[in-house]
Amino acid sequence: MALNIVWIAFIVIAFIIAIIKSVFLGDTTIFKTLVDGIFDSAKSSVLDVAFPLVGTMVFFLGIMNIAEKAGAIGWIARKLNPFMKRLFPEVPGGHPAMGEMVMNFSANMLGLDNAATPFGLKAMQSLQTLNPDKEKASNSQIMFLVLHTSGLTIIPLSIITYRIAAGSKEATSIFIPCVLATVCTTLASIVIVSFMQKVKWDGVLLAFIGLLLLFVSGTLFFVSQMSDAERNIFSNIAGNAILLTIIVAIVISGAIKKVSVFDTFIEGAKEGFGVVLKIIPYLVGMLVAIRLFRDSGALGYITNAIAYALHLTGMNTDFVPSLPVAIMKPFSGSGARGLMLDVFANSAYGPDSFVGKLSSIFQGSADTTFYIIALYFGSVGIKKARHAVWAGLMADFIGVIAAIIIGYFFFR
Repeated sequence: MALNIVWIAFIVIAFIIAIIKSVFLGDTTIFKTLVDGIFDSAKSSVLDVAFPLVGTMVFFLGIMNIAEKAGAIGWIARKLNPFMKRLFPEVPGGHPAMGEMVMNFSANMLGLDNAATPFGLKAMQSLQTLNPDKEKASNSQIMFLVLHTSGLTIIPLSIITYRIAAGSKEATSIFIPCVLATVCTTLASIVIVSFMQKVKWDGVLLAFIGLLLLFVSGTLFFVSQMSDAERNIFSNIAGNAILLTIIVAIVISGAIKKVSVFDTFIEGAKEGFGVVLKIIPYLVGMLVAIRLFRDSGALGYITNAIAYALHLTGMNTDFVPSLPVAIMKPFSGSGARGLMLDVFANSAYGPDSFVGKLSSIFQGSADTTFYIIALYFGSVGIKKARHAVWAGLMADFIGVIAAIIIGYFFFR
């Protein structure tokens, strides 16, 4: 219901704004802009988003099938079962979904979005097998989705790469702030969804969250001791090296377990194309609505309203020029990235300005909530998102507040 309301709201608001601009402001091009945006986003949803995903899906679903047949997924699930079963009490201990979710979270933490998506879609499919109402999201599916949209990352590889390409002299300066902001968003996700689902907190859950924070803080301390050049090397090598190691380890474990590795890979890979075909309608519908909302100017009006309200309070508003990135991120990752690159290219700011650094933190502090909901729920035919949308947006909002505070703490 929530996703349905949001989708309708995007389209209707865009249409109302177009009428106001055309009738009262004399904008003769607004309707053409919106219609051109419909066709362009419908095409790019398939050509630039869905089809490029096919190869990745085919490969990693094949690898996941080897891992499952070799027992690696079950091993991960058993090791993390004490923690996972508290967040996902509906999922039986040792179920493959547990290991698949961990693989998704791990890929996200390493900043490897392309690998995280196939792992996540596989996990959502496994959770769907446990879902008694196939059209309504279960508690476990919502918890997994909202945790995924929090975008927990300890190696913000892509953002550092974009900063380097924009000529930044301090490309890795946002490393620690990005991680701190995304940890805040993830913790907010756990607390919010746990409250909505009445998850019982105990010493085990608190201990695992404490270990997560200890791991993140340890990584941050390790990286903070490096020079800028060493951080760049670490960021560019670590995530990809770990992913390649995991792939090789899965293949070797399959061979050791006497699994027919290549045949098993092909068996799993065949699912990839079918999954992408299934999600295309959901992607097109959501991305077209988001494009209408953006092209109508609604995003600019929201930003201006926030800036005006903040000016009235007398608060420092140096962060306001970076807000469009934060507002766009839940709707469109590519849109938010484009806005961040606009800040980098703007002669008034640049990548090493306060606005440029805060835009980078916003880009790395959460994930694309609406896109992920459309993608993941669409892949299994979920039509009723329940509280997934609101929980995800609440966590995103907390993440934005945390990012602003962290940005001022580090760069002001």
